[in-house]
Amino acid sequence: MQTRRFGRTSLEVSVLTFGGGWVGGVLIHQDQSVAFAALDRAVAAGIDWIDTAASYGNGVSEQVIGRWLAARGGKARPRISTKFRIDPAAGDFAGQIRRSVADSFQRLGLSKVEVLILHNQISADGGGATLTPANILSPGGVADIMATLQAEGLCDHIGLTALGEPAAVNQVVSAGRFDVAQVYYNAINPTAGWAPPTGWNTTNFHGLLKACADQDVGVMGIRIFAAGHLASTVRHGREVPITANSDHPAEEARAQAVWQVLGSEFGTPAQAALRFGLACKDLSTIEVGMAEIDHLEQALAAEKAGLLPAATHAALEQVWRSDPAFVG
Repeated sequence: MQTRRFGRTSLEVSVLTFGGGWVGGVLIHQDQSVAFAALDRAVAAGIDWIDTAASYGNGVSEQVIGRWLAARGGKARPRISTKFRIDPAAGDFAGQIRRSVADSFQRLGLSKVEVLILHNQISADGGGATLTPANILSPGGVADIMATLQAEGLCDHIGLTALGEPAAVNQVVSAGRFDVAQVYYNAINPTAGWAPPTGWNTTNFHGLLKACADQDVGVMGIRIFAAGHLASTVRHGREVPITANSDHPAEEARAQAVWQVLGSEFGTPAQAALRFGLACKDLSTIEVGMAEIDHLEQALAAEKAGLLPAATHAALEQVWRSDPAFVG
C-alpha cells in the first residue's frame, strides 16, 4: 500500500482509509463476522487508518471497531479517528464535546485516538446544526476546547470535516488551528482543487485544498464515490446529499457524463472514481466506504492499478466546463 505525508502531523499514512460510516455501512449493516473480516482484510492489505464517528449508526460503528480491537488481543492497532457533533442550541460546548468523546472512547475501548474531528458543517451565520467561524475560532471556542483535549493526551491531532458554506469553511481552515481536514472531492465535484466555470451548478469548494496546503493540513478525501452515485446505478437508500443541487437525478446525470469519459478502460466505475481521486496529490488519504468485502477488494485493486492518466483528467475537465449536468 502506498503512503503519503499527512500534513504537519509528521505521519505517513496509507493512501486508503477504511471508512466506518453509514453510507458504505459494512460495519453497521452487516453481521459482525463480515465486519471483522473486512477490517482484517484491510489491515492485512496495508490500510493503517480507520475513520468512524459517534453518529455512525448511533454508535454502532464505534462499537464494532471496539469489539474488533479487543478480539485482536495484543496486536498493534491501526490508527483511528473519530468525530463528534455539537448541538449549537444546547450551549456548553466543552461539556458536549467531553461527553461525546468519553462515550466514543468507551465504545472503542480506547483512552485516546490519533485524530479527533469536529463533524458539524460550518456557515457564516449559523442556524440549524451548523457552527459559525466565531463558534470555532473565538477564545474559548471549539478549537480551544479541542486543543485542551489534545494537551490532555486524548488525541494526537485535531481536525474538522470541511463542509458547509465554502467561504466560512475556508476561513476556519485558513486560521491554522486544525491539523487535519476532511475534504469533499470526487469526479463529479473536483472544485476543492479545480476552478469551475461560471454557471457551475453545485457547491464550489474552490481554494479549499490550497488553504489546506498553505497551513500544511493533512487532507482526508471524502465521498470519493459521491455517496455511491459514481460507483453504481443501484441506489441503496443512504445517498445523503451534502452539497447543493445534489438530489438523485442531478447526481446521476453528473455521474453519467463522467462515465462517458471513463468508460471501462480503468476498471469498474468505482475503481475509476477512486483512481481519479488518487491522482490528486493534495489528498493525503482517501476514505473508502464499502457495503461488502468485494467493494474493499475493488478498492485495493484500484490502488494497485495506479492513477488516472493526465489525458483522461483533461477530457473530464472538458465535460465539467460544458456539459449541462455541471453548468447552466
